[in-house]
Amino acid sequence: MRVALPDRPGSLGAVATAMGTVGADINAVEIVEKYEGYAVDDFMLELPNGTPPDSLVTACTSVRGVEVVWLSHYPEAWGLQADVDVLNAMTEDPEHAEEILTREAPQVFRVTWAVLVDRAEGRLLANTDLAPELDTDGVRALGDLGTLRDDELPNDWLPGWGETLIAVAPFRSDASIVLARRGGPEFLKSEIARLRHLAALAQ
Repeated sequence: MRVALPDRPGSLGAVATAMGTVGADINAVEIVEKYEGYAVDDFMLELPNGTPPDSLVTACTSVRGVEVVWLSHYPEAWGLQADVDVLNAMTEDPEHAEEILTREAPQVFRVTWAVLVDRAEGRLLANTDLAPELDTDGVRALGDLGTLRDDELPNDWLPGWGETLIAVAPFRSDASIVLARRGGPEFLKSEIARLRHLAALAQ
């Protein structure tokens, strides 16, 4: 769960206490970004069986100044440790570093899917399980693949696909990685910086 909360003493504790009222077990917390008196934190937590996610949102937003940005289900591997793990895997097999980063991107960046694209030839090189099988037109619909950026693809950017948030990072080769989230949240500057750093190390 991604939460925006006031960047002041006691805020994190108040949110944690609120989560406890619905039986949430917090496994880890990661500070994603800070801005203008607010902090954006990612919580990895477990809810008791039968506890509706809406009750967690209600509990958190009962704390003054707190906003729940996003709530979703994710595997346990996440955060800085996930960055370290994927970097180690890339270092051990540099010839396939681009494919490794693409394959692990859903866990490392908590995205819905990822694809590796040859931007020179406009063809798909690799993709994760939930990613679309992109033909030349589908690759073109992703937009500029030669620049580090994030963007929002409109509804029906691909037949049958809804609005999708993407982040793009080119490798030093002719390949680029594209990360995608359906339903948010938006990519933060810190996430784009992490993507750029890992892509630069995939050599």
